Amino acid sequence: QVQLVESGGGLVQTGDSLRLSCAASGGTFSTYAMGWFRQAPGKEREFVAAITWTSRASTVYADSVKGRFTISRDNAKKTVFLQVNSLKPEDTAVYYCAARRYGSLATVPGGYDYWGQGTQVTVSS
Repeated sequence: QVQLVESGGGLVQTGDSLRLSCAASGGTFSTYAMGWFRQAPGKEREFVAAITWTSRASTVYADSVKGRFTISRDNAKKTVFLQVNSLKPEDTAVYYCAARRYGSLATVPGGYDYWGQGTQVTVSS
């Protein structure tokens, strides 16, 4: 069983940056693909970014965040990061970290096996 704990969210202004972290415990973190999703009030959970487990990690991003968000991981620290830059009010959401056991990239929530509780990001205009 893998436990995921997100941190780093907060209330920021348009154009600001944040670094979200997701600390994992249990399981074999270094073999899991990791993803970030977000969910705004009244909306479905949507894909943000994902990264494979290998040392030469592959990444994929939602079009809405491409060029502004960067996903990375530190397998030694069992942590995945999401650097979020140039934030916009439409980025306001709860951001969730997720782990996928089989290592390949997935962009839908059903492709992930474990989820954190989320961290709130609020961007004021």
